[in-house]
Amino acid sequence: MRGLTHGRAGICGRMTPVTSATRQPETPAHTVPPRLIATDLDGTLLRDDKSVSERTVAALAAAEEAGIEVFFVTGRPARWMDVVSDHVHGHGLAICGNGAAVVDLHGGPGAHRFVKVRELARGNALDAVRLLRDAAPGTVYAVEQTYGFYQEPAYPKLHLEIPDFLAPAEKLLAPDAPGAQEPVLKILAYHPELDPDAFLTLARLAVGDRASITRSSPSALLEISGPGVSKASTLALCCAERGISHEEVVAFGDMPNDVEMLTWAGRSYAMGNAHPDVVAAASGRTVANNEDGVAVVIEQILAERS
Repeated sequence: MRGLTHGRAGICGRMTPVTSATRQPETPAHTVPPRLIATDLDGTLLRDDKSVSERTVAALAAAEEAGIEVFFVTGRPARWMDVVSDHVHGHGLAICGNGAAVVDLHGGPGAHRFVKVRELARGNALDAVRLLRDAAPGTVYAVEQTYGFYQEPAYPKLHLEIPDFLAPAEKLLAPDAPGAQEPVLKILAYHPELDPDAFLTLARLAVGDRASITRSSPSALLEISGPGVSKASTLALCCAERGISHEEVVAFGDMPNDVEMLTWAGRSYAMGNAHPDVVAAASGRTVANNEDGVAVVIEQILAERS
C-alpha cells in the first residue's frame, strides 16, 4: 500500500447565541490560553479563489512562532493539499477526508505521507450505498481512496480530476475492484434534485450507525465516512497524543462537516459566511473567509498573549 506507514499506536507524530458578522470577532469569555488552532480550509482559511492571503500566511507563521500549533482540518483528500503545503510549520501534519486520514505534508506537493488512516469498511460502504439508493432513488456515487478516485458513470463532473475507473458503486467496492488493496476513505453521494440539508437528514436516518455522514458542498453532495470518523474525533486523538485538552483548542469552520469540531473545541468560530448549523454550534463568530476571518482571530489571540 503506497505511502501508508504502520508504527506506534499514536496517530499524529454551548451553544451560544450569535449575531451577524461584525468587523471584529465575537469572542466568548475564555481563560485557558490556546495551544492549538484547528482550521477548515475551503470557505474558512481559503478565500473563494482558493488562495491563502498574505495576512493569513503571516498570522499562521506568527501563531507557530508563539508556540501555538496549527492543524489544517479539511474534507479535502491529501492530493488536494498543495494549496497549503507551503504554509505548514513544525509538525507538518494535516487531517484530511473529514478525519479519515492524518497526512504528513513535509514532503511538499505530491510527496505527502499517510501517518494514519481511519477507513470506511467496504461492507459498511456497500450497506450505505444500498440503503441510500432505496431512500433516495437517483443517488449516484464516487469512491475516495488513499490514492485513487473512482466513480459511477452518471456521477457529475464535480471535481477537477479524471476518475481512475468508471463502474457502479457495488463493483467499485467489490473485493476484486480496481484499487481494492487501498483503504476507502469516504464515499461521495450526489443527488441531482434534493435539497442539500434535506438529503443529509434523510441519509443519516436511512444509514444509521453504519457510517458517519456529513456535507461541505453547497450542492446535494454527501460525504460518507466510517462510523465515528469525523474532524472532531481525529483531532481529539491528535490532541490527546500531545497532551492538549479540548479547552486549549481554537477551531474555525463554515459548513456542517465542521459542526462536531466546533462543538468539541474550547473556543470556536463560525465564519461570517457560515451555514446556520455552524453558527449555532460555534461559541463565537468572525468575519467571512474573504475578509481573512481566521487571521483576524489569530491576531487577537496573539495580542492577548502579549
